[in-house]
Amino acid sequence: MHRKSHIALSMALAMLMAFMVHSRPAPAAPGLTPSTETTSEVTPETTSEVTPETTSKVTPGNRVSDEVMTRKAARTESGPFAENLLADESNRSEAASRTLIVGERGGFARIADALSAASDGDTIRMEAGTYREHELLVDRQVTILGIGRPVIDVEHKGEGIRITADKVHVEGLEIRNVPTSHSRDHAAIRFERASGGKVIDNILDDTFFGIYLARAHDMVISDNRLRAYHTRESVSANGIHLWNSNRALIADNEIIGHRDGIYLEYVQESSITGNHVEKNIRYGLHFMFSDDCVYRDNRFENNGAGVAVMYSRRVMMKHNLFVNNWGASSYGLLLKEITDSEIFENEFSGNTIGIRSEGSDRVKKHRNSFHRNGWAIRIMASSMDNLITENNFIDNAFDVSTNSRRHSRNNFEANYWDKYSGYDLNGDGFGDVPHRPVRLFSLIVERNPMALMLLRSIFVQILDLTERVMPTITPETLVDEKPLMRKVAI
Repeated sequence: MHRKSHIALSMALAMLMAFMVHSRPAPAAPGLTPSTETTSEVTPETTSEVTPETTSKVTPGNRVSDEVMTRKAARTESGPFAENLLADESNRSEAASRTLIVGERGGFARIADALSAASDGDTIRMEAGTYREHELLVDRQVTILGIGRPVIDVEHKGEGIRITADKVHVEGLEIRNVPTSHSRDHAAIRFERASGGKVIDNILDDTFFGIYLARAHDMVISDNRLRAYHTRESVSANGIHLWNSNRALIADNEIIGHRDGIYLEYVQESSITGNHVEKNIRYGLHFMFSDDCVYRDNRFENNGAGVAVMYSRRVMMKHNLFVNNWGASSYGLLLKEITDSEIFENEFSGNTIGIRSEGSDRVKKHRNSFHRNGWAIRIMASSMDNLITENNFIDNAFDVSTNSRRHSRNNFEANYWDKYSGYDLNGDGFGDVPHRPVRLFSLIVERNPMALMLLRSIFVQILDLTERVMPTITPETLVDEKPLMRKVAI
């Protein structure tokens, strides 16, 4: 009995000790104060403010990146750290667009050194003076600005400036003495595989090629003066030369003494406007395989062979002046295998041939003035479906000439002919009898050019009068059925 009581007492004491152990609080973790509050809720007050002091003690489980917190501190503090950071940002902004000065008072004596030091967006300002440098490479998006017309003298040693970067702007320079070469196309300024560039208000004197664009798109070439002094086609090159370049604007340039003043080959959607192109050895303007282009308000004067538009479609020629392009093989305008184009309100004066058309179809020539030309229009039998209307033909040796003997597939309608001797009895402004603009003598000259010596003879006048009364040789369908009695106001 006594033994059983002792066992029961021992079991009771063991149960009491176990209860006391389980009811005691757990020991606090090192460094933390024991708390009886739960940690499942975080009140807004404990998270609404993060000061720089607290961010330095954020534990890994609640860390914000050092970079973000540093920027936040710079925005919320006013002190040396914030000032230094803002200064660094300002310096980076200035470094993105700097001005590098070349000249006696600048930081660079040579253009090449400034180009090497430049970054995209910089401006290189050249002070007045002469810089004897060549083969300058521009491979960054910079502006090259001349102050006081600085001169780059290439000294006949190679190319002037070669540009391979987009959006390069060249303005206010004079580049001279670019040598002739039979193996390299030396140019004063060349763009290769670049877009969005501008060449404005430069003087290019005594150059081989002036401005050369190769696979360069969306370019602006304006207000430049280009002058060369060669006398033979074989040793000269083009003033402004475009190859495989689209959407160019060639405006208000003066081009003298080159092989071709302006040359375009495989060029699309470009505009040639307001240029004065004079005394070039071959063509003032030369189009080849260039569609959807416009040239307007240009003056082409005294060029060796005038202007040639070849193998092109949808070309607009408007408000141009073709003057004194005179010679054995010279034209105001040569159209060779062009289609679906328009020639509108141009003046052809003092040219050997105003317009020569070969293999050109669906070209509308209207409201143009042909005055004092040898031939106003020479339209070959290979040209078809052209409309010639509302033009003035005044004081030309031959108004129209053709090599077609019988039929003309072109329509002459409502033109003014100063040689028309018909009448207008009903007063509607149109002649009552058709006009045949092709003279019999012009067909004789087509076969025998030496016959031109008889142009002013009485024999030729009688011959033409006879053909007009009884047409037998001139093309039957080349006739203006409604000739105008008064000049067209253009």
